[in-house]
Amino acid sequence: MYGVSSMTDPLRRVALRRPGSALLNADAALWHYGPGFDPERVCAEHASLTNLLKAAGVEIVWMDNDDKGIADAVFTYDASLMTPKGAILMSPGKRLRAGEQELHRAFYASQDIPILGEIKGEGRAEAGDTLWLDTQTLAVGRGFRTNQGGIEQLKALLASIDVAVYEFDLPVYHGAEACLHLMSLVSIVDTKTALVYAPLFPVGLWELMGALGFNLIETPHSDFAESITLSNNVLAISPGQCIMINGFPKTKNTLETAGIGVQVFDGNALCIGCEGGPTCLTLPLLRG
Repeated sequence: MYGVSSMTDPLRRVALRRPGSALLNADAALWHYGPGFDPERVCAEHASLTNLLKAAGVEIVWMDNDDKGIADAVFTYDASLMTPKGAILMSPGKRLRAGEQELHRAFYASQDIPILGEIKGEGRAEAGDTLWLDTQTLAVGRGFRTNQGGIEQLKALLASIDVAVYEFDLPVYHGAEACLHLMSLVSIVDTKTALVYAPLFPVGLWELMGALGFNLIETPHSDFAESITLSNNVLAISPGQCIMINGFPKTKNTLETAGIGVQVFDGNALCIGCEGGPTCLTLPLLRG
């Protein structure tokens, strides 16, 4: 069972990878992890997110625990993109994640999920730079993790299944070593409601989402800065029902005031420490 073309349709099936040996023994400076990174806590935090997903009735499919030396492989969202017709293998732009898509290739083979295509050659793309706006519209951010070559290949692959791709430049912000994905700046939390960080948000995407009828609610600056963007990384498990990292009450209150249900889990050591939130830790296989 597979198929995804939404950020908010009920999450039925998801692929997770437990923190592997490369993460638990990671050189924090090499991997650009922050001071909150704590290998002794990451497994418990990952389990907390897993338990929330299970309680919501989401089927968990575990990827092979061997991360092949790629500490970031726990962030299963980035190295492939699920579509209604199968997966697209991405080509991560972070140098240390090169080849991570091969772990996903093996996983899909084990699950009999077809591969629609893959990003090849000098093309680079991470799924964290993609955003389903509706079933026929995907936004993609061009930044340090996703280049023009990757975007052009993505456009061609998705055109084959009648999905239009719109590209938007991302800001430099903290530079090439930091992780700033498109999904660092926006999380769709209900069918037509999105949480955005306006000061860094692409004007063209703001206008497109407005034209598509989205209500854009703004995440508090203090939470965004304190969390190194991760307060804005919110996972929808169904329309209007979301999971976010604990410790950012202003953002939680902003969401709840907008009528969004919010559950939280502790993620300081794993998410903030390693630059990836609940959306990054989950690879949706089936929504709807």
